[in-house]
Amino acid sequence: MEIERELKKKINRGEYRTVSVQITLSSLSAEYLVYSQANKSLKSYQRDKGILEKYLIPEFGRKKLTKIKVLQVDRYRATRLSSANPATVNKEVNCLKAMLNKAVEWGYIPGNPLSGFKQLKVHPGRVRYLEPDELNQLLDACKDRTDLWKVVQIALHTGMRRGEILSLDWNLIDLKRRLIVLEITKNNERRAVPINDTLYEILCDHRNEVKKGKLFPDLNGNMVSMAFRRACKKAGIEDFRFHDLRHTFASHLSMSGSNQRTVQQLLGHKDARMTVRYSHLSETHLHHAVEILDKVYNTIEDEEPSGKVQEKCGHKMDTNTVQVQNKKGITSLQSLVLQLVVKHDPNGI
Repeated sequence: MEIERELKKKINRGEYRTVSVQITLSSLSAEYLVYSQANKSLKSYQRDKGILEKYLIPEFGRKKLTKIKVLQVDRYRATRLSSANPATVNKEVNCLKAMLNKAVEWGYIPGNPLSGFKQLKVHPGRVRYLEPDELNQLLDACKDRTDLWKVVQIALHTGMRRGEILSLDWNLIDLKRRLIVLEITKNNERRAVPINDTLYEILCDHRNEVKKGKLFPDLNGNMVSMAFRRACKKAGIEDFRFHDLRHTFASHLSMSGSNQRTVQQLLGHKDARMTVRYSHLSETHLHHAVEILDKVYNTIEDEEPSGKVQEKCGHKMDTNTVQVQNKKGITSLQSLVLQLVVKHDPNGI
């Protein structure tokens, strides 16, 4: 009785529509695209429109919302995997899931049947970044085109996407406060990007050439991509795209000690999981990490063994001659390790 009374209240308030006015997915899609265009970035709206028109409407368009079941979506996903990768299929199912969430919010259905539907496992996104010597080669190769050189520098020092850079207007740049304020981003959210000393000098010089409006009015995405490919070829750099400059920015921040939250904010990622793939170290930094042990172990060489260690380059060790003679050596080791931990991570204790 209590459930029935609550349901009647919701119907009277217009919060829940009865089965007689339920609609098909095709009808919902028209409403959803209006919402998508008004609330999402242009790129996201275009992606939603493409997914609906090419895949979801042909598959589910005639079905009433209450007739869409998990089993049907499972079958759709299995079929799509024969011709598309998991990441693409996830986007399609996520679009359907988002539409059904809106249908719940708009009162067409009482609940989303896909609320607990798990995504397919996807291999971590590609991460390709340049080492300092490669960066120098690339920048040298870009000097033939000053505008390209500046675009690349902005990408390296801010992690901004190509579209964000080409959309830059002097109204978005505050040189006094050293900030770039992005009004249009992939996530459709405002983002502030700090300007470091190198970029500050580049922007000040560029201001003398282009005083108002867009920073790069004569460039478009295709032009930048083509010129960038030629520069990479000239520099002898293979398998490197313009977007990989963003990976380079994030990777070097991580390797320089910036925490994951800072990198996430600078990149403008909503989901911290997107930033995890940048939190890796190059082999050089891994070697540097284990070299700390040299400092630790070498300080106790004189206190530790009673004889020479015979194992070297695969030779068998004489275990009878390797003994710690006194407790003072162990105490020294513990003390030095503690000092090193505090030095490299004062918050880790």
